[in-house]
Amino acid sequence: MKLYEFENYFPNEETCRKRFKEVRDEEGVICQKCQCTHHYWINSIGMYQCAKCNYRQSLRANTVMHASKLPFRYWFITMHLLTATKHSFSAVELQRQIGHKRYQPIWELMHKLRSVMGKRNDKYTVYSDKVEFDTGFFTTEMPTEQKNQKLKRGLGSQRKTNVAVIAETEEPLLPPKEYQKPTKVNYIKMNVIDDLQADTIGTLAEENIDSRSTIISDASTSHVHFKNLFNEHQSQVVQPKDVCKVLPWVHIAISNAKSLLTDTHHGIKQEYLQNYLNEFCYKFNRRYFKEDLFFRLMNICTTYQSDFEHKTYRNAA
Repeated sequence: MKLYEFENYFPNEETCRKRFKEVRDEEGVICQKCQCTHHYWINSIGMYQCAKCNYRQSLRANTVMHASKLPFRYWFITMHLLTATKHSFSAVELQRQIGHKRYQPIWELMHKLRSVMGKRNDKYTVYSDKVEFDTGFFTTEMPTEQKNQKLKRGLGSQRKTNVAVIAETEEPLLPPKEYQKPTKVNYIKMNVIDDLQADTIGTLAEENIDSRSTIISDASTSHVHFKNLFNEHQSQVVQPKDVCKVLPWVHIAISNAKSLLTDTHHGIKQEYLQNYLNEFCYKFNRRYFKEDLFFRLMNICTTYQSDFEHKTYRNAA
């Protein structure tokens, strides 16, 4: 959605609230007490009432806005800014654009949206004749308890976070030209992992990739379980100069994600890295939706409740 269109559709708080209710009604309201899907809207108090057990819930309840007191228009502006470009926004910049006095609520708002993006992505299982799999290492801030320790070098560094990257690819309909990749990418997934043990990698791959797929990876010992989990496992020792030929799309995804995070955010804590990757993957996988991406995000905001709620305050307690 373009900027002038957003202003025409949602000029004030009431129009945003009305549209959010329309979308939630279309997606369906579920009673958290008896799971009934038939509800009445009580306009005088602005709440839904279950037709079966009379349990009431607000318009925001059990959505991404659950327990939030920020205006609906704040949420709509943020959804618009996050989906209007392939780039991202920092919480500081969004706070400045909105004109809100406090940083913390805006920062939480953005992470809640990224959280539900990840929930939506998790619903899909990757399936293709060729699925690329590899791991990347993202620079993050050192954990507080390790800041006084000597910084390690290489992959074991406290500032490096392991990320498993999956790319669903397929052969193009026409023979690729010399400057084009041998395959085209459909869907990607990125998941932060604690270690590179074979059991960890195997479990993650099994949960996210269909067993009928053919996996293409390097010859790392972390991938030893793939031959038992999937239809076929093609592995080889990949020299650095050949990475772009054997595993082109996972490394393009890693490179683009790193550039995005470096350009927009100045230091990311390891515990929040997954949320930023959720946003990158969500927008990459829906790169052809264009103006419809805003409305797609609004749909999932009415059906998913974020797990991010008050996480910072719980950590501080």
